[in-house]
Amino acid sequence: MKNQELGAFIVPTGIGASIGGYAGDASYWAREFAKKYNLIVNPNVVNAGCFSGITENMLYVEGYSIDEFFRGKCNLLPINRKNKIGVVFDKAIPQGILNVHINTINAVKTIYGIDVIGYDITDIEAGVKFDVDESEISTGSVENITTILDSAKRLLNKGAEAIAIVCRFEDDDFDDYSNGIGVDPVGGVEAIISHYISRELKIPCAHSPAFDDITISQKIVDARCSAEYITPTYLPCILIGLSRAPKIVKEGGLSINDLKFLIMPANSLGSIPVFESLKRAISVYAVKENQTVLNIKKSTINNKIIEVDTYEKLANMLINIY
Repeated sequence: MKNQELGAFIVPTGIGASIGGYAGDASYWAREFAKKYNLIVNPNVVNAGCFSGITENMLYVEGYSIDEFFRGKCNLLPINRKNKIGVVFDKAIPQGILNVHINTINAVKTIYGIDVIGYDITDIEAGVKFDVDESEISTGSVENITTILDSAKRLLNKGAEAIAIVCRFEDDDFDDYSNGIGVDPVGGVEAIISHYISRELKIPCAHSPAFDDITISQKIVDARCSAEYITPTYLPCILIGLSRAPKIVKEGGLSINDLKFLIMPANSLGSIPVFESLKRAISVYAVKENQTVLNIKKSTINNKIIEVDTYEKLANMLINIY
Protein backbone atom coordinates (compact mmCIF):
# COMPACT_ATOMS: atom_id res chain seq x y z
CA MET A 1 0.00 0.00 0.00
CA LYS A 2 1.07 3.59 -0.56
CA ASN A 3 2.22 5.76 2.31
CA GLN A 4 -1.05 7.68 2.62
CA GLU A 5 -3.45 8.62 5.40
CA LEU A 6 -5.96 5.95 6.44
CA GLY A 7 -9.72 6.37 6.15
CA ALA A 8 -12.78 4.12 6.23
CA PHE A 9 -15.64 4.07 3.72
CA ILE A 10 -18.53 1.97 5.02
CA VAL A 11 -21.99 1.24 3.61
CA PRO A 12 -23.80 -1.22 5.92
CA THR A 13 -25.39 -4.26 4.30
CA GLY A 14 -29.12 -4.89 3.99
CA ILE A 15 -30.45 -1.44 4.86
CA GLY A 16 -31.36 -0.25 1.37
CA ALA A 17 -28.64 2.35 0.90
CA SER A 18 -29.38 4.40 -2.20
CA ILE A 19 -25.63 4.25 -2.97
CA GLY A 20 -24.05 0.92 -2.05
CA GLY A 21 -27.23 -0.99 -1.32
CA TYR A 22 -27.16 -2.95 -4.57
CA ALA A 23 -24.18 -4.49 -6.37
CA GLY A 24 -20.93 -2.59 -6.08
CA ASP A 25 -22.69 0.69 -6.77
CA ALA A 26 -20.62 2.51 -4.13
CA SER A 27 -17.42 1.36 -5.84
CA TYR A 28 -16.98 4.47 -7.94
CA TRP A 29 -16.76 6.78 -4.95
CA ALA A 30 -14.70 4.35 -2.89
CA ARG A 31 -12.22 4.21 -5.77
CA GLU A 32 -12.12 8.01 -5.93
CA PHE A 33 -11.25 8.27 -2.23
CA ALA A 34 -8.73 5.42 -2.53
CA LYS A 35 -6.76 7.45 -5.09
CA LYS A 36 -5.60 9.71 -2.26
CA TYR A 37 -6.04 7.60 0.90
CA ASN A 38 -5.62 4.05 2.08
CA LEU A 39 -9.23 3.03 2.59
CA ILE A 40 -10.93 0.40 4.73
CA VAL A 41 -14.05 -0.88 2.96
CA ASN A 42 -16.59 -3.51 3.91
CA PRO A 43 -17.24 -6.10 1.16
CA ASN A 44 -20.68 -4.59 0.45
CA VAL A 45 -19.01 -1.47 -0.95
CA VAL A 46 -17.06 -3.21 -3.73
CA ASN A 47 -18.68 -6.64 -4.31
CA ALA A 48 -20.39 -6.68 -7.70
CA GLY A 49 -20.98 -10.24 -8.91
CA CYS A 50 -18.44 -10.97 -11.61
CA PHE A 51 -16.89 -7.52 -11.07
CA SER A 52 -15.04 -6.01 -8.13
CA GLY A 53 -14.45 -2.36 -7.33
CA ILE A 54 -11.44 -3.06 -5.12
CA THR A 55 -8.08 -1.37 -5.71
CA GLU A 56 -4.63 -1.92 -4.21
CA ASN A 57 -5.17 0.95 -1.74
CA MET A 58 -8.28 -0.64 -0.21
CA LEU A 59 -8.42 -2.89 2.83
CA TYR A 60 -11.26 -5.41 2.28
CA VAL A 61 -12.58 -6.16 5.78
CA GLU A 62 -15.71 -8.06 6.84
CA GLY A 63 -18.17 -6.26 9.14
CA TYR A 64 -17.44 -8.06 12.41
CA SER A 65 -13.70 -7.49 12.00
CA ILE A 66 -14.37 -3.83 11.17
CA ASP A 67 -16.24 -3.46 14.48
CA GLU A 68 -13.36 -5.14 16.34
CA PHE A 69 -10.87 -2.83 14.61
CA PHE A 70 -12.84 0.24 15.67
CA ARG A 71 -13.02 -1.09 19.24
CA GLY A 72 -9.22 -1.36 19.22
CA LYS A 73 -9.38 -5.14 19.68
CA CYS A 74 -7.57 -6.04 16.46
CA ASN A 75 -5.28 -4.51 13.87
CA LEU A 76 -5.16 -4.87 10.10
CA LEU A 77 -1.94 -6.10 8.52
CA PRO A 78 -1.72 -5.37 4.77
CA ILE A 79 -0.23 -8.27 2.81
CA ASN A 80 2.42 -8.19 0.10
CA ARG A 81 1.25 -11.40 -1.58
CA LYS A 82 -2.09 -13.04 -2.35
CA ASN A 83 -3.92 -14.85 0.44
CA LYS A 84 -4.49 -18.58 0.12
CA ILE A 85 -8.27 -18.97 -0.10
CA GLY A 86 -10.44 -21.94 0.83
CA VAL A 87 -14.06 -22.14 -0.37
CA VAL A 88 -16.85 -23.61 1.77
CA PHE A 89 -19.82 -24.96 -0.20
CA ASP A 90 -23.19 -25.69 1.40
CA LYS A 91 -24.15 -29.36 0.97
CA ALA A 92 -27.58 -28.15 -0.18
CA ILE A 93 -26.18 -26.80 -3.46
CA PRO A 94 -27.23 -29.07 -6.37
CA GLN A 95 -24.40 -30.72 -8.29
CA GLY A 96 -24.97 -28.75 -11.49
CA ILE A 97 -24.88 -25.43 -9.62
CA LEU A 98 -21.79 -26.61 -7.74
CA ASN A 99 -20.10 -27.35 -11.07
CA VAL A 100 -20.77 -23.79 -12.24
CA HIS A 101 -19.09 -22.47 -9.09
CA ILE A 102 -16.10 -24.78 -9.52
CA ASN A 103 -15.72 -23.51 -13.09
CA THR A 104 -15.90 -19.99 -11.67
CA ILE A 105 -13.10 -20.72 -9.20
CA ASN A 106 -10.94 -22.12 -12.00
CA ALA A 107 -11.66 -19.11 -14.22
CA VAL A 108 -10.71 -16.64 -11.46
CA LYS A 109 -7.54 -18.62 -10.70
CA THR A 110 -6.56 -18.65 -14.37
CA ILE A 111 -7.28 -15.00 -15.12
CA TYR A 112 -6.22 -13.30 -11.89
CA GLY A 113 -3.70 -15.79 -10.50
CA ILE A 114 -5.71 -15.99 -7.28
CA ASP A 115 -4.54 -18.77 -4.97
CA VAL A 116 -7.56 -20.95 -4.17
CA ILE A 117 -6.20 -24.00 -2.38
CA GLY A 118 -9.42 -25.99 -2.70
CA TYR A 119 -12.96 -26.33 -1.46
CA ASP A 120 -14.87 -28.25 1.21
CA ILE A 121 -18.54 -29.27 1.27
CA THR A 122 -20.38 -28.97 4.58
CA ASP A 123 -21.33 -32.18 6.37
CA ILE A 124 -25.02 -31.21 6.42
CA GLU A 125 -27.15 -28.57 4.72
CA ALA A 126 -26.67 -25.10 6.22
CA GLY A 127 -30.38 -24.31 6.07
CA VAL A 128 -30.28 -20.64 5.10
CA LYS A 129 -33.49 -18.56 5.19
CA PHE A 130 -33.70 -14.89 4.25
CA ASP A 131 -36.36 -12.24 4.74
CA VAL A 132 -37.05 -8.52 5.01
CA ASP A 133 -38.54 -7.57 8.39
CA GLU A 134 -41.19 -4.99 9.30
CA SER A 135 -38.55 -2.28 9.49
CA GLU A 136 -37.58 -3.06 5.85
CA ILE A 137 -34.20 -4.37 6.98
CA SER A 138 -32.76 -7.51 5.41
CA THR A 139 -32.51 -10.40 7.88
CA GLY A 140 -32.66 -14.19 8.09
CA SER A 141 -31.45 -17.30 9.87
CA VAL A 142 -29.08 -20.25 9.43
CA GLU A 143 -30.35 -23.52 10.89
CA ASN A 144 -26.98 -25.32 10.97
CA ILE A 145 -24.36 -22.58 11.02
CA THR A 146 -21.76 -24.71 12.85
CA THR A 147 -21.45 -26.99 9.81
CA ILE A 148 -20.01 -23.99 7.94
CA LEU A 149 -17.49 -23.48 10.73
CA ASP A 150 -16.45 -27.14 10.60
CA SER A 151 -15.76 -26.89 6.86
CA ALA A 152 -13.84 -23.65 7.31
CA LYS A 153 -11.64 -25.25 9.98
CA ARG A 154 -10.80 -28.14 7.65
CA LEU A 155 -9.71 -25.67 4.99
CA LEU A 156 -7.57 -23.74 7.49
CA ASN A 157 -5.87 -27.01 8.40
CA LYS A 158 -5.03 -27.41 4.71
CA GLY A 159 -3.35 -23.99 4.60
CA ALA A 160 -6.16 -21.54 3.83
CA GLU A 161 -5.67 -17.99 5.13
CA ALA A 162 -9.06 -16.62 4.05
CA ILE A 163 -12.46 -18.27 3.64
CA ALA A 164 -15.07 -17.76 0.93
CA ILE A 165 -18.49 -19.19 1.78
CA VAL A 166 -21.20 -20.17 -0.70
CA CYS A 167 -24.58 -21.22 0.70
CA ARG A 168 -27.72 -22.24 -1.16
CA PHE A 169 -30.49 -19.65 -1.08
CA GLU A 170 -34.00 -20.49 -2.22
CA ASP A 171 -35.04 -18.57 -5.32
CA ASP A 172 -37.52 -15.83 -4.54
CA ASP A 173 -39.16 -12.71 -5.94
CA PHE A 174 -36.49 -10.02 -6.37
CA ASP A 175 -38.57 -7.70 -8.55
CA ASP A 176 -38.45 -4.76 -6.13
CA TYR A 177 -34.68 -5.06 -5.74
CA SER A 178 -34.10 -5.38 -9.48
CA ASN A 179 -36.15 -2.21 -9.98
CA GLY A 180 -34.06 -0.29 -7.44
CA ILE A 181 -36.68 -0.35 -4.68
CA GLY A 182 -36.11 -1.42 -1.09
CA VAL A 183 -33.26 -3.56 0.21
CA ASP A 184 -31.14 -6.45 -0.98
CA PRO A 185 -33.14 -9.28 0.66
CA VAL A 186 -30.17 -11.63 1.10
CA GLY A 187 -27.66 -9.13 2.53
CA GLY A 188 -28.74 -9.48 6.15
CA VAL A 189 -28.33 -13.24 6.45
CA GLU A 190 -25.08 -13.09 4.49
CA ALA A 191 -23.79 -10.75 7.18
CA ILE A 192 -24.90 -13.22 9.89
CA ILE A 193 -22.81 -15.96 8.23
CA SER A 194 -19.68 -13.89 7.66
CA HIS A 195 -19.83 -12.25 11.12
CA TYR A 196 -20.00 -15.69 12.73
CA ILE A 197 -16.98 -17.06 10.86
CA SER A 198 -14.99 -13.86 11.48
CA ARG A 199 -15.78 -13.99 15.18
CA GLU A 200 -14.87 -17.65 15.55
CA LEU A 201 -11.75 -17.80 13.37
CA LYS A 202 -10.37 -14.22 13.24
CA ILE A 203 -9.65 -14.46 9.52
CA PRO A 204 -10.79 -12.63 6.37
CA CYS A 205 -14.03 -14.09 5.04
CA ALA A 206 -16.95 -13.21 2.80
CA HIS A 207 -20.14 -14.87 1.56
CA SER A 208 -21.67 -15.38 -1.88
CA PRO A 209 -25.18 -16.81 -2.41
CA ALA A 210 -25.95 -19.71 -4.77
CA PHE A 211 -29.38 -19.93 -6.37
CA ASP A 212 -30.88 -22.89 -8.21
CA ASP A 213 -31.98 -20.72 -11.12
CA ILE A 214 -28.77 -19.59 -12.82
CA THR A 215 -30.35 -18.39 -16.05
CA ILE A 216 -29.30 -14.87 -17.02
CA SER A 217 -32.15 -12.38 -16.98
CA GLN A 218 -33.06 -10.74 -20.27
CA LYS A 219 -34.95 -7.85 -18.69
CA ILE A 220 -33.50 -4.41 -18.11
CA VAL A 221 -32.90 -3.87 -14.39
CA ASP A 222 -31.86 -0.90 -12.28
CA ALA A 223 -28.28 0.01 -13.19
CA ARG A 224 -27.18 -0.20 -9.56
CA CYS A 225 -27.87 -3.94 -9.37
CA SER A 226 -27.15 -4.82 -13.01
CA ALA A 227 -23.81 -6.49 -12.18
CA GLU A 228 -25.72 -9.30 -10.46
CA TYR A 229 -28.00 -9.90 -13.44
CA ILE A 230 -25.36 -10.73 -16.04
CA THR A 231 -23.72 -13.66 -14.24
CA PRO A 232 -24.92 -17.00 -12.84
CA THR A 233 -22.60 -16.76 -9.82
CA TYR A 234 -21.48 -13.95 -7.52
CA LEU A 235 -18.30 -15.71 -6.41
CA PRO A 236 -15.66 -13.79 -8.46
CA CYS A 237 -15.91 -10.55 -6.50
CA ILE A 238 -15.38 -12.15 -3.11
CA LEU A 239 -12.42 -14.21 -4.35
CA ILE A 240 -10.83 -11.05 -5.75
CA GLY A 241 -11.47 -9.18 -2.50
CA LEU A 242 -10.27 -11.96 -0.20
CA SER A 243 -7.10 -12.47 -2.22
CA ARG A 244 -5.77 -9.13 -0.97
CA ALA A 245 -7.65 -8.77 2.33
CA PRO A 246 -5.46 -7.74 5.28
CA LYS A 247 -4.68 -10.22 8.03
CA ILE A 248 -6.51 -9.78 11.32
CA VAL A 249 -3.79 -9.45 13.98
CA LYS A 250 -3.41 -8.45 17.61
CA GLU A 251 -0.24 -6.41 17.14
CA GLY A 252 1.50 -4.60 14.29
CA GLY A 253 -0.03 -3.40 11.08
CA LEU A 254 -2.63 -0.62 11.16
CA SER A 255 -4.57 0.18 14.33
CA ILE A 256 -7.53 2.39 15.12
CA ASN A 257 -4.97 5.02 16.17
CA ASP A 258 -3.94 5.33 12.51
CA LEU A 259 -7.47 6.12 11.28
CA LYS A 260 -8.16 9.73 10.29
CA PHE A 261 -11.77 9.65 9.13
CA LEU A 262 -14.91 7.56 8.68
CA ILE A 263 -17.45 8.04 5.86
CA MET A 264 -21.03 6.79 6.36
CA PRO A 265 -24.50 7.22 4.81
CA ALA A 266 -26.22 10.16 6.53
CA ASN A 267 -29.03 8.29 8.30
CA SER A 268 -27.33 5.03 9.34
CA LEU A 269 -25.14 6.40 12.10
CA GLY A 270 -26.06 4.06 14.96
CA SER A 271 -23.12 1.70 14.59
CA ILE A 272 -19.97 0.70 16.45
CA PRO A 273 -17.63 2.42 13.94
CA VAL A 274 -19.48 5.71 14.45
CA PHE A 275 -19.59 5.51 18.25
CA GLU A 276 -15.96 4.42 18.55
CA SER A 277 -14.79 7.12 16.13
CA LEU A 278 -16.57 9.81 18.11
CA LYS A 279 -15.10 8.49 21.36
CA ARG A 280 -11.61 8.65 19.85
CA ALA A 281 -12.04 12.08 18.18
CA ILE A 282 -11.87 10.55 14.68
CA SER A 283 -13.80 12.65 12.16
CA VAL A 284 -17.13 11.14 11.07
CA TYR A 285 -18.59 12.35 7.77
CA ALA A 286 -22.26 11.67 6.99
CA VAL A 287 -23.12 11.87 3.29
CA LYS A 288 -26.65 13.17 2.83
CA GLU A 289 -27.13 11.94 -0.75
CA ASN A 290 -26.83 8.36 0.52
CA GLN A 291 -30.11 7.50 2.24
CA THR A 292 -31.15 4.19 3.84
CA VAL A 293 -34.30 2.70 5.40
CA LEU A 294 -32.94 3.70 8.81
CA ASN A 295 -33.47 7.06 10.48
CA ILE A 296 -30.39 7.43 12.70
CA LYS A 297 -29.05 10.86 11.92
CA LYS A 298 -26.55 13.36 13.29
CA SER A 299 -29.26 14.97 15.43
CA THR A 300 -29.87 11.63 17.14
CA ILE A 301 -26.23 10.72 17.73
CA ASN A 302 -23.80 13.62 18.10
CA ASN A 303 -23.51 17.14 16.72
CA LYS A 304 -19.79 16.60 16.12
CA ILE A 305 -20.67 14.48 13.08
CA ILE A 306 -20.00 16.44 9.90
CA GLU A 307 -22.78 16.35 7.31
CA VAL A 308 -21.84 16.75 3.65
CA ASP A 309 -24.28 16.86 0.74
CA THR A 310 -22.49 14.52 -1.68
CA TYR A 311 -19.50 12.21 -1.96
CA GLU A 312 -18.06 14.55 -4.57
CA LYS A 313 -18.15 17.52 -2.18
CA LEU A 314 -16.60 15.42 0.55
CA ALA A 315 -13.77 14.26 -1.73
CA ASN A 316 -12.97 17.88 -2.56
CA MET A 317 -13.17 18.87 1.10
CA LEU A 318 -10.85 16.15 2.38
CA ILE A 319 -8.07 17.18 0.01
CA ASN A 320 -7.62 20.33 2.10
CA ILE A 321 -7.68 18.48 5.43
CA TYR A 322 -5.59 15.30 5.05
